[in-house]
Amino acid sequence: MAHPPPGVLVEIGRHRLHLRSEGTGAPAVVFDAALGASSLSWSLVLPAVAQTTRAVAYDRAGFGWSDAGPVPRTAGRLADELHELLRRADVPPPYLLVGHSFGGLVMRLLAARHRGRVAGLVLIEPAHPEDWRQPSAEQRRLIDRGVRLCRHGTVAARLGLARVVAALVGLGALGSARTLVTIVSRGGLRREDEGILAPIWRLPPDARAVLKQMWTQPKFFEALGSQIESICESAHELARESPADFGDLPLVVVTAAGASEHRLTADAALARRSSRGRHVIVADRGHWIPLDAPEAVADVIVDTVTEIRATRRT
Repeated sequence: MAHPPPGVLVEIGRHRLHLRSEGTGAPAVVFDAALGASSLSWSLVLPAVAQTTRAVAYDRAGFGWSDAGPVPRTAGRLADELHELLRRADVPPPYLLVGHSFGGLVMRLLAARHRGRVAGLVLIEPAHPEDWRQPSAEQRRLIDRGVRLCRHGTVAARLGLARVVAALVGLGALGSARTLVTIVSRGGLRREDEGILAPIWRLPPDARAVLKQMWTQPKFFEALGSQIESICESAHELARESPADFGDLPLVVVTAAGASEHRLTADAALARRSSRGRHVIVADRGHWIPLDAPEAVADVIVDTVTEIRATRRT
């Protein structure tokens, strides 16, 4: 890539993952992003948290600066790769795991498999396995369309058309960019599909250029398509391995006030599965809370770090 990585590339076997680390202290806060997002999604949160403790964000295989990885890209595979990354990068436990949306599945699996290395969880509008183990006909259509669009994106990236779209976006010609994408996707892209990707205009200017370049690479669309295609298996993995309750593990679930009633109810129920669980409502925000309300997210994380430190001293 033309833009150098802000972190380091760490070998975890046959491929490398990108890890960005700032700050010092324990517990280390580890971030994982939403379905189509990367470490850049934490650009507004990580520096604030790093003022209190060590904060690390990474790019899943195929995303950002990381190499492409083996498929299928299930949450279980991602959790194992993240654990190996932290081990090889010498990020010592205990960890406060922070997952947004799909990243919540990954972090819950990591916590289930390595409970002794986890100090707490912060889950921001996490994906719930109950919603995807037996998808409805509409959900199956969403999965199929997402996979199909990623295949079109892979072809477009290999032909160089994705670079044209990125250039149009950079020039502010959003209408032209959307028209070209509609042609490439054979009319399959809808406005709501764009929500899979991090809202580019909410990122810092330097991050926008990097993100646009990432969206021109075949490895990104291949990895994203595999994550979407494997979402049901990811849900089954977590359902099989997640404990019935989290005991006294610090657990904070963050939800936007404008979320659906189903989301609010599910998030509240998840928080109640720990004796030290909290459900935090962020007012007037959408699903992309780390970009919409980074201060609120950072405050929740720092409060949880303080709670963990106090408990360990006691």
